[in-house]
Amino acid sequence: MNNTVIKAENLAKAYQLGEFSTGTLSRDIERWWALMRGKEDPFLKIGEANDRTSKGGSDIVWSLRDINFEIDQGDSIGIIGRNGAGKSTLLKVLSRVTTPTAGGVKIKGRIASLLEVGTGFHPELTGRENIFLNGAILGMRKAEIRKHFDAIVDFAGIERYIDTPVKRYSSGMYVRLAFAVAAHLESEILIVDEVLAVGDAEFQRKCLGKMSDVSTKDGRTVLFVSHNMQSISTLTNNCIYLKQGLLVDKGPTEQIISTYLNDGANIGGQYVDSPIGDEPKIVKMELITSEPGNTHVNGAELKIIIDIYCPRPLKGAGIALEAVNIYDQKIMNLWNFDSEIPMCRKSGITRMVCTIPTIRLYMGNYHFNVYLAEQTGAKMLQALEKVCAFEMVMLGTHRDYQWQEGSCTYIEDFEWDVSE
Repeated sequence: MNNTVIKAENLAKAYQLGEFSTGTLSRDIERWWALMRGKEDPFLKIGEANDRTSKGGSDIVWSLRDINFEIDQGDSIGIIGRNGAGKSTLLKVLSRVTTPTAGGVKIKGRIASLLEVGTGFHPELTGRENIFLNGAILGMRKAEIRKHFDAIVDFAGIERYIDTPVKRYSSGMYVRLAFAVAAHLESEILIVDEVLAVGDAEFQRKCLGKMSDVSTKDGRTVLFVSHNMQSISTLTNNCIYLKQGLLVDKGPTEQIISTYLNDGANIGGQYVDSPIGDEPKIVKMELITSEPGNTHVNGAELKIIIDIYCPRPLKGAGIALEAVNIYDQKIMNLWNFDSEIPMCRKSGITRMVCTIPTIRLYMGNYHFNVYLAEQTGAKMLQALEKVCAFEMVMLGTHRDYQWQEGSCTYIEDFEWDVSE
């Protein structure tokens, strides 16, 4: 039996910047006639990827291009990527808010979507009236909406204001009611964008719990967009990673999150740069792990070697290292200041060797952020992010990643050795 509820085939969405006309009436009519026949726009240019960091030469930008995936009933899918990756555009296409430029999407079942604060609400209508309006838009009968009405109001926590026009609601009240409607009405697919960030911490936890119940208990399909990797990890079992409108990878959540966060990072056990320039900088960083392949057994000794290029002596040098997990959460801090162990007092290369006799972290993948500073004048000289990745294992056996919220290790048992 085929359990696929969403299938995207060669899905693409292009937006035209600036003027929408082709420039001549005859070409405008030709474009309209192609659209009426369901044909591709004959004057659509090749266009460019949606890269916000550079100015392009085309007035056509592809927010999505050649997207292919299938989602089964009951799946909980996270959609991740940086700003401008095409996440919201994809949800709008799936929710039928906008149409694709090329390709298509096949959807089996009704969709409840929460894409923006107040989606589907009429500002002049009351909260009560908007619940029935939203339900009708989703194809629900009045009897179905009445059955869930009390649960919606209770979940949103706005009983006192239910007969007040929603134009007088705060953005928090708006999103509370909108999410409550989308989550409780009987749709087969629930789509939620980043709007939950508007709510307070308590309501966000409540929403995540409800989405988890919707997927696991009700067997409904959930698509969730967020920049909070902890929420994505908690809620979803599979992920789609978008980058500049292209589908980079898809698969188990932990694997895709790791790919996303390591994208563009120095994922080897070594960082190397050239000792040139007028400013001090780190020219080499290397991890000496207990196992080959940047793998380290929990409890074994770890050495970190750092070479600092100093074209001039530093006044009050300081260096700090952060071990960071795949969710960009800081797990371990190390540091040294010139006032504790003299460093970088001479021109040339200063080698810093940090030895941690026993390092214990949860099983999983980590990398380092490194900061070099000069205390005189409080000047930050260099900030390296996502360098020297390593994996913690238990007795040489790879384990699934485990994370305990709020756990941060401040290592006290470590030694610096400096040579200039």
